[in-house]
Amino acid sequence: MKKVTNDHRIRVTKLLIRKAFTSLLNQKPIQSISVKELCELAGINRGTFYSHYTDIYDLCDQIEADMLRDLKDSMEPMLRKDTTVTPVKITTEIFRCLKENSDLCTVTLGKYGDKEFMMKLMNLGREQCLESYSHYFKKASPRKIEYFYAFVSSGCIGLLRKWLADGMVSPIEEIAKMAEKIMLSGVEFLQEDEAS
Repeated sequence: MKKVTNDHRIRVTKLLIRKAFTSLLNQKPIQSISVKELCELAGINRGTFYSHYTDIYDLCDQIEADMLRDLKDSMEPMLRKDTTVTPVKITTEIFRCLKENSDLCTVTLGKYGDKEFMMKLMNLGREQCLESYSHYFKKASPRKIEYFYAFVSSGCIGLLRKWLADGMVSPIEEIAKMAEKIMLSGVEFLQEDEAS
């Protein structure tokens, strides 16, 4: 029972640290954040912080690594030849991952966001999509697929920004279907009834 209690306590502590960190990152660049102010905001002592992280940059690296792993896991079905996995199911899982990491998404897309991390996310998506799209669209050249990915990934970032700005109140499945329809039908998406 003690192990479960300790695991729960560690998770809660890390969530408090993450919340304080992303809150501070919304206000200023990472190099201006001190461990002292982060600990005060999180309501923990410095010893607790240092029992989990070596410094602010280690904290940032660990949070970003967790999100990259989650995103990679959500995209993994794209590479399987499983006919039950539809593109909209994959898109739903990707948007679910983004919602679960909405604090980091907000920071990454904001004024003090880590643009290098944004590129890692984009490149991860690019690698997965290029391989997947080449199976779905056999006639498309790699160059054409690259351009398509560049276009839709920028559009999805715009969609994510709008969803974040709206407080992510729209259901994940609705946003995923919207993204999928926009990607597959372009402007025809605007001519559909709301219910479809």
